Amino acid sequence: MGPIWPSYYGDCHCLLFMMDAANPTQLSASCVQLLGLLSAEGLAEASVLILFNKIDLPCYMTIEEMKSLIRLPDIIACAKQNITTAEISAHKGTGLSEVMHWLQDTHRPDR
Repeated sequence: MGPIWPSYYGDCHCLLFMMDAANPTQLSASCVQLLGLLSAEGLAEASVLILFNKIDLPCYMTIEEMKSLIRLPDIIACAKQNITTAEISAHKGTGLSEVMHWLQDTHRPDR
């Protein structure tokens, strides 16, 4: 799916990027995709919310572990975008109200 993403960047104000907190073997591939999106010219002005999904599973990594493994502080320091993180469970709905609030706050017309 990654190669066609640039065709969707036009007029994008918010980017939600989901990472699987229960699958450490996919973490580096997800990080590469995230770095590609953050370096895209069409997304330079977008606010970014990184969602660490599947926190309902017993084998999930904590948000601190995920941030450390992908070197998120370094990514935030170098990114043009405003980056926020959230822990969610799409399956159980945990954290989804916070995601909706972030979207509402981020996409305000008076912003």
